[in-house]
Amino acid sequence: MKIGFLGAGAWGTALANLLATKGLKVILWDKCTEALDQIRTYKENLKYLPGIKLHPGIEVAYDPHQLISESDVVIIAVVSTAFRQCAKWLTQYNKYIISVTKGIEYDTGLTMTGILEEVVPGAIHVAISGPSFAIEVAKQIPTAVVSASKHEEAARFAQELFRTNYLRVYTSKDTLGVELGGALKNVIAIAAGISDGLGFGDNSKAALVTRALSEIRRLGTAVGAMSDTFNGLSGLGDLTVTCFSKLSRNRAFGERIGKGESVQSVIQSYSTTVEGYPTALAAYRMAKKFNVSTPIINQVYSILYEGKDPKTAL
Repeated sequence: MKIGFLGAGAWGTALANLLATKGLKVILWDKCTEALDQIRTYKENLKYLPGIKLHPGIEVAYDPHQLISESDVVIIAVVSTAFRQCAKWLTQYNKYIISVTKGIEYDTGLTMTGILEEVVPGAIHVAISGPSFAIEVAKQIPTAVVSASKHEEAARFAQELFRTNYLRVYTSKDTLGVELGGALKNVIAIAAGISDGLGFGDNSKAALVTRALSEIRRLGTAVGAMSDTFNGLSGLGDLTVTCFSKLSRNRAFGERIGKGESVQSVIQSYSTTVEGYPTALAAYRMAKKFNVSTPIINQVYSILYEGKDPKTAL
């Protein structure tokens, strides 16, 4: 079985290395040819996952269509804003497609598997989500995630595919809830970072995270997700790690804004997408559409897109 990855960022590379180490044939594509060159030449992704030596069997492809034609399973690990384009390459694909991307599409309000259902209806769709920093998985630090699909056998397939002695994979039928939890927590992590940047303490962040979980659940159930999903790894688990960890890009992004940097200057300083930024816009629009009260999401939106002073957003 050959596994093709569309996206060789930190997360895609970490998961590709995991599968290669399990003895599977793995091939990676990315729009950044520099990263592909590094993987091919040095067996290390110096651009996105430095310090991790990769399995020598990992291959790279410079043509995504070639990768797709050769793959029994395609895993999409690109940023959410590029997801639909990748999905369009897979229109005729009828095997497993696994999304490991966390986000909500602004124009449609769809999650990533929602896009797949629209663009690639003939394939079998699975989403992987949960509290999982790429560097920790790459270092084989114990981690747990959720494999979600409307088809139970598909969720179990992905569970077996990724399961190792350091990565535990649970299953869920609530794909929408699992994906919304993974996407919306990035918006809250920006708020948590702003709190840090303003000099607030653990009391403040604990209150924020607790109220945010209720907010995420309220919005999620309004659009059709199951309430209990948000108590699990892809809800509370992912929310906790992203809001408290120094490894969180979204939290760090918010912290810099809280310390007084402009939103645009912080965005321009990152070479990769801070997913909470576009998701804040999509989540704000979703809440308005379904008439759901989301005060934390609303304030993050106002800070990021309307120039509101973080101090007054409190």
